[in-house]
Amino acid sequence: MTEPRRPRRVRRLTTEESRLWAEISRLIVPLRGRAPVPVAPSPPPVSVPTPAPAPTVPPPPQFVRPAKVARPAPKGASKSASPPPPPAPVLPPLAPLERRVRTGLRRGSRSVDAAIDLHGMRQSEAHAALIGFLHRSRASGHAVVLVVTGKGGGGDDPYAERGVLRRSVPHWLRLPELRPLVVGFEEAAHHHGGGGALYIRLRRR
Repeated sequence: MTEPRRPRRVRRLTTEESRLWAEISRLIVPLRGRAPVPVAPSPPPVSVPTPAPAPTVPPPPQFVRPAKVARPAPKGASKSASPPPPPAPVLPPLAPLERRVRTGLRRGSRSVDAAIDLHGMRQSEAHAALIGFLHRSRASGHAVVLVVTGKGGGGDDPYAERGVLRRSVPHWLRLPELRPLVVGFEEAAHHHGGGGALYIRLRRR
């Protein structure tokens, strides 16, 4: 006994196969006397949805350092010129001893408050000794002191022969380091050393 035949399953053409078959059918030329083979209509094109563009992310803000504002230069000043240095303090001029004090010292009615002998010292030793002596005298309240430099005209001392201290001490007394202490100075009387000594008037504290 034979089994009944199962119905043949018909496979449908895919979209791509239908499009390909339609292209091939256009190229087929029918023979004379035969009806043309019907061409299956091509399926409508399938529209593929366009993906939405990705959202644009703004770049992170960048930190911008503020520009420095240049200060305007004063009128008439050069751009490369440096600020002027502070002015030096104005020192009072040296003044001579008072007439009453000078007369008393020369007549012997007034004596000096303190005295120092620099004769025979080297310049460095004499300079340090003079500064210390003037500071101590001013701290003690002395008004007039005597500084012996030596005349430097003879003797066995080579420093005295050249008269170095006689010339150097007046120069030191005029320098800014001692001007705050010294009011004035002048040559001493004969009995106090004459040209080899100086009266120095000290400034009050």
